[in-house]
Amino acid sequence: MQARAEARYIRTSPQKARLVIDLIRGQKAGDAINILRTTNKRVAPSVEKVLRSAIANAENRSSDVDVDKLLVTECYVNEGPRMKRVRPAPMGRAYRYQRRMAHIVVEVGDGVGAEGGTHTARVKAAPRVKSAGVGDQKASKAKAGTSKGKRGNKAQVGGKKSGGKKAGGKK
Repeated sequence: MQARAEARYIRTSPQKARLVIDLIRGQKAGDAINILRTTNKRVAPSVEKVLRSAIANAENRSSDVDVDKLLVTECYVNEGPRMKRVRPAPMGRAYRYQRRMAHIVVEVGDGVGAEGGTHTARVKAAPRVKSAGVGDQKASKAKAGTSKGKRGNKAQVGGKKSGGKKAGGKK
């Protein structure tokens, strides 16, 4: 039996929320609450609230559910919308930055899947391997140094050279 709860538009970065969510994935519900109580992160109370809501949803869906045997079968954080903000910068300019939001999803279950077999929690995906077509970084740096523009290796910043006079002027 599965029950889920979702908190949307939580004002925290999804990356920071994932640090807390990863702590409770696959744990018993009671142990997960204790972990969240002792976690010193700002988003931990929000995750605990979602977990408690998922447990309450499981109790409401079925009267014969044992709360002590519930597991956190699935939990993840999705990225919500971003609020674009502007911050003053030097010399009258402005820097843009983004305030991120997160959608937190927690699913609890009794550990038995729909087919009757035991259901284990989803684990984190394996780290990605670098693709074969990328090539060696040292070789790409060597190629970058050999390509020259019209003026060779010298890059000119600005418009004209010194005063617009031709090189090798009066002696």
